[in-house]
Amino acid sequence: MSEQHRYMKALKCRECGREYPLAATHVCEFDFGPLEVAYDYDRIKKSLTRAAIESRPASMWRYRELLPIEKEPTVGRQVGFTPLIKADRLARRLGIRELWIKNDAVNYPTLSFKDRVVSVALSRAKELGFETVACASTGNLANSVAANAASAGLKSYVFIPSDLEQGKILNSLIYGASVIGIRGHYDEVNRLCAEIAGKFGWAFVNVNMRPYYAEGSKSMAYEIAEQLGWKAPQHTIIPMASGSLLTKIHKGYQELVKVGLIPESHPKVYGAQATGCSPISTAQKAGLDFFKPVKPDTIAKSLAIGTPADGFYALKVMRETNAAAEDVNDDEIRDAIRLLAETEGIFAETAGGVTLGAAKKLIECGKIPKEDSAVICITGNGLKTLDAVSGHCGKPREIKPSLREFEALLTQEESARA
Repeated sequence: MSEQHRYMKALKCRECGREYPLAATHVCEFDFGPLEVAYDYDRIKKSLTRAAIESRPASMWRYRELLPIEKEPTVGRQVGFTPLIKADRLARRLGIRELWIKNDAVNYPTLSFKDRVVSVALSRAKELGFETVACASTGNLANSVAANAASAGLKSYVFIPSDLEQGKILNSLIYGASVIGIRGHYDEVNRLCAEIAGKFGWAFVNVNMRPYYAEGSKSMAYEIAEQLGWKAPQHTIIPMASGSLLTKIHKGYQELVKVGLIPESHPKVYGAQATGCSPISTAQKAGLDFFKPVKPDTIAKSLAIGTPADGFYALKVMRETNAAAEDVNDDEIRDAIRLLAETEGIFAETAGGVTLGAAKKLIECGKIPKEDSAVICITGNGLKTLDAVSGHCGKPREIKPSLREFEALLTQEESARA
């Protein structure tokens, strides 16, 4: 058994606690609860020190003892350690004392946080002997599986709703993946993929490889804490599609306390959804511990999952951390995208507009106190969702190549501002 394998103990049911071998499986056969990786934190604590981490390359793999692979990573070795930006101008606009942006819009190689989960899933898939990988996706995951599979020499199939943004479709096709558009919403795509995974035995990153795949999200929490000087933030606002990212960022903060890397605190994690697909947010606001599935209708297609797999657990985390959820409509999403771009020079995709828009509401209503500090997680790049803001940003003004015409234009602008 490798040294790294000893850090992983088993797959464990999140409901009944039964343990399973570290294979490509994701559901408990007794109660159908989801499986997740269990670790030997005592052993991890002995080797994963701040000094060890800081001596390693600046990628998510600097925390490799807490990530579920046996050996060194073979896929996505450059993924992660994205900037944490102190957003002073945006903080002033929102009226909060201190605000940080965790910017996965520049994550390598496909400009979304999905590169984190995919690099883990594909590294583990290779260890388990798979040669074909696949996914059900609302866009960013398809891009990441296609790109990372290409770099690893793996055959890939990505299944997407056929009405996705053209930028995301092209960003999967360019890598040579087999892109299959399904005439239906994401939940229908996901159901089909579960059937295909069972019949063909491929490594579906968010089906049979899900216990490993989901763990990659924790790396965002590790980086935030390290970049803040080895402490968890008071408040973290996270977009919710399946709800998995929220639960794993919370788990990441907890693990850093367990292995002695950060002091114990009580970080609150908040969920953000689009109003047109807000089953988790709606349930949280109503004080429920369960959600009602919905049919998505929003420009935030990357968050358009009407039956979120981790919705129950996301609600549980928000309840346990005394946090809340919020949702925003399409116009509020566009307004937030522009606000982030105009104040901090960051162009986020629609999910980023959802997260910032929700954060704005949470601060305005006092659920996030204005005297506190918060981190907003931006998970994807605006260049992927140009259709969502096209026609809502104005247009260039055209003049002849004449200084006189330019001076006239400046005069008009000054008059308009007066």
